Amino acid sequence: MRRLRLALGTWLALEASGPSAERAGRAIDAACEAVAEVETHMHPQRHGSDLQRLRDARPQVEIPIHFLTWQVLSFAQRLYQLTDGVFDPSLPDEPGTLGDLQLRGAGVEAGPSETARRPACHALTRAPLALDLGGIAKGFAVDRAVAALQAAGCSAGLVNAGGDLRVFGPQPAYVLLRGADGHFQPRWLHDAALAVSDLDSDGRPAQHRGYYVRRGLPRGAQRYAAVVARDAMSADALTKCVLLCPRERAQQVLRQCGARAAA
Repeated sequence: MRRLRLALGTWLALEASGPSAERAGRAIDAACEAVAEVETHMHPQRHGSDLQRLRDARPQVEIPIHFLTWQVLSFAQRLYQLTDGVFDPSLPDEPGTLGDLQLRGAGVEAGPSETARRPACHALTRAPLALDLGGIAKGFAVDRAVAALQAAGCSAGLVNAGGDLRVFGPQPAYVLLRGADGHFQPRWLHDAALAVSDLDSDGRPAQHRGYYVRRGLPRGAQRYAAVVARDAMSADALTKCVLLCPRERAQQVLRQCGARAAA
């Protein structure tokens, strides 16, 4: 079963193999709902989203956030620490950085496919903070969609959202990776995610203003990165690390996260 939907400011392509076409179709519907849930909580400008309420909150005032948002922010903070603050999806609209954010209430960090445990989560900032999670939230939405397909009994599948791709199942998938020169390279991808960040691409969503805005690209930095990781959230976030960090630090962070550069 294959479906193409508009979501997250891009085309969302889903493929699922299930016991029957009917069950595969229901699984895809559930995956789309999972993507919509991520967008609801993590849209940077939508009224009532966690990021918008966090931006409007006064410093040192604790506000409730959704467990899904807590997961993404927790992972973002890990990369912020691993890169000494280079990975930072905060915007220069406000003085705060990701280092000014405090997360409370979730206990231990959960993986992108966690669905059973939804503890109460809260956040507060030490300074006014504007966040645009952009691609990392999109990658997380892909992971949530994969989790929904698997929970619905699908044995194999694929979710692709504008440069963030994840496949699962017993057989590797044949994919075409668009390189920095625009040419496509054939690749096999097995139970993994692949993400691409291309600063010169015409298809890069204009609303994703994070990462490169506050600091700017370092002199001589590359403008294209592709990363293979266990999940799409990690793969997407790590492409930013490859683009923004010195080469040795980027390679170190990739190893620490169990990922590798694909180009």
